[in-house]
Amino acid sequence: MKVLAIDSSGLTASVAVVEDSRTIAEYTVDYKKTHSQTLLPMIDEVAKMTELELSDIDAIAVSGGPGSFTGLRIGSATAKGLGLALDKPLIHVPTVDGLAYQVYGCGDIICPIMDARRNQVYTGIYTFSARAGKKEGTREVEPVFQVLRMQMAIAVEDLIRRLNNYNRPVVFLGDGVPVYREMLSAGLKVSYSFAPSYMNRQRAASVAALGSRYYREGRIEPAAEHRPDYLRVSQAERERKEKLGHDKI
Repeated sequence: MKVLAIDSSGLTASVAVVEDSRTIAEYTVDYKKTHSQTLLPMIDEVAKMTELELSDIDAIAVSGGPGSFTGLRIGSATAKGLGLALDKPLIHVPTVDGLAYQVYGCGDIICPIMDARRNQVYTGIYTFSARAGKKEGTREVEPVFQVLRMQMAIAVEDLIRRLNNYNRPVVFLGDGVPVYREMLSAGLKVSYSFAPSYMNRQRAASVAALGSRYYREGRIEPAAEHRPDYLRVSQAERERKEKLGHDKI
């Protein structure tokens, strides 16, 4: 099974091709360019470098939100356009799930945080367990990805309270870390750490790996039906509602 993955949910743009358990290619850029400038050229470059015919892929995994409204719209439109043109299904991978999956096998609490502004973050609470047990005849264990709390938009103070209630070590990653690191350090009563640079931002290879699992579980959708999950209204919509409210006073 071959999956093309796209993630443009945050500041990072990332494209990957994964075949079964092998990452064939990954192209990730976190720099001062818009995703509308980078995403399609990145897909084209990955296809050229790996001699990939896009018609040979089985599905397109896309980071489906939450995240940047503009970034999600660009990623969604790109995935939908390719899916419709190639007649391939889409795999909607929640952005925060994809981030957490990068810390594969970790038994601590995994807490990705994306800056949602106004002292809020997009986040979820995850861990891996080995409850599947050892594979028969070997000492190999199979970590199981557990979603302890589905992705949400939440105030940082409320997130800190929830994490303290778990009374377990926490590992953080995501673009919200540098923004709220001091608040986390001041409020947490449990042990915590921060993921290193090679796993602390969105990566399409993780979206592809989790998407491949969802594909095997039948969690796919027609390209025409894909919709990003924004979790909350955009700043422009909030400002419009506030203005309308003031005009009625």
